Amino acid sequence: MNAYMVGVDVGSTSIKLLVTGTDGRQELVASRRSPWRSGEHGRAEMSAALVMDTVRELAHEADSLLSERGSYRVLALGVSGMAEAGVVLDPDGRPAAPILAWFDPRGAEEILATPEAFRAEFLGRTGLPVGPLASIAKLLHLRGTGVDLHGQTFLNVPEYVVHSLGGPRVAEYSLVSRTGLLDQDDSTPWDTAFEVLGVGPDLLAERVGAGTPVGIVTDDAMPDGFRGAVLTVAGHDHLVSAVAVGAVHSGQLYDSMGTAEALVRVLDEPLPFDARERLAVAGINTVRHVLPGKYVLLAGTKSGLLMRRVLQVLGIADAQGRARIDDEVMALPVAGSLADGGLSVTGARNDDGVLKIVANSDGLTPAELFTATLLHGNDMCAELMEVMDREVSPPTSTVLTGGWSSMASIVRARRRVLPDVTVATHDEATAFGAALFAASAANSEADFESVAAGFRSGHSDHNHSKGRS
Repeated sequence: MNAYMVGVDVGSTSIKLLVTGTDGRQELVASRRSPWRSGEHGRAEMSAALVMDTVRELAHEADSLLSERGSYRVLALGVSGMAEAGVVLDPDGRPAAPILAWFDPRGAEEILATPEAFRAEFLGRTGLPVGPLASIAKLLHLRGTGVDLHGQTFLNVPEYVVHSLGGPRVAEYSLVSRTGLLDQDDSTPWDTAFEVLGVGPDLLAERVGAGTPVGIVTDDAMPDGFRGAVLTVAGHDHLVSAVAVGAVHSGQLYDSMGTAEALVRVLDEPLPFDARERLAVAGINTVRHVLPGKYVLLAGTKSGLLMRRVLQVLGIADAQGRARIDDEVMALPVAGSLADGGLSVTGARNDDGVLKIVANSDGLTPAELFTATLLHGNDMCAELMEVMDREVSPPTSTVLTGGWSSMASIVRARRRVLPDVTVATHDEATAFGAALFAASAANSEADFESVAAGFRSGHSDHNHSKGRS
């Protein structure tokens, strides 16, 4: 009987299910668009039920392909995905509201209306900026629309998927670190935050580390080969993908370029309150890693979101169109051919996300517009790197990955502002990382790094052999 590991990535753009052998060799990937419903003023939400329907559809697609190779069994299944988006569940497991996207601006007014003393302490206590991204802002918004939070449980999206497949309600540290509900000094619930919400800390489930076995797949809607698999929450997508490619050392910068662009720096110990406060003022998070005992600086921008919207404005919606504009941009100088100020793009700050284009020149072309978008992303990266470098030693190398890293023009642009850039070979690093954490959960007695090294090696050997064929 064939044995497999499965990683699920519930991302902002798509939901992916990746299957590997027990050695890390990638077998297949299935994908669907994330079922967001877009609204006015940048709002986006999706039904929790639709998320689970999509995960089950992907599992059945994988089942069909795996069954052609003979009988099989999934030994373990890990789920990673976006942070800051979650589900409020009543005691009977019914969602009380749709999932609000992390980039949805709702909650901004509510968190700015909280007591001044709370907002002043929030930065250093949680390691997060005050704004609509942290889950507490979304929870304040839901409460204001009539959602009763008493007796409810808030689960981040990956935690909700694990629970729906048969696991208990748990809160993985790297995900719950993004809620604004944890004290980063000791990773315990921050009482003041729950007082602001008007509920007790039981709104959060029991905290667990990434890769902890938390039950098995019992969902009757999953294929037979999946049922009985060990379940685990792999954690926050950017951090999981960093582990997948081995970017786990403090001298490395990890740049994950999806809908959000995340700059990740690993810390061997937590930073003090005042350093977390200074970083949060600049929009940089200081939170828990998916690796035990590790912390991260995580600086995010909405560069990917802006690039997607620019391509939509240009009528580009497929891989062929992206390849064409990539070639056109590469034919230009890296800074474009227009005079300074001739064309500019803004909106990539994490507290913004609104695409603004200012044209003050003739000679405008789609390639010049995309170049301006890349340069704006560079400016955001350089600004964030400067702030981080004041608190910790600058990195000496960069691992670049994510969907946008397949475009040569983007890699060329980031090489202007990031040190010694290497592009990772993983096509689906987050889903692969979730499978890696699944392998760790299935071998919970083994040392994590030993499991991870073997798993990465299996993937690399497979890629190398494919290159020779």
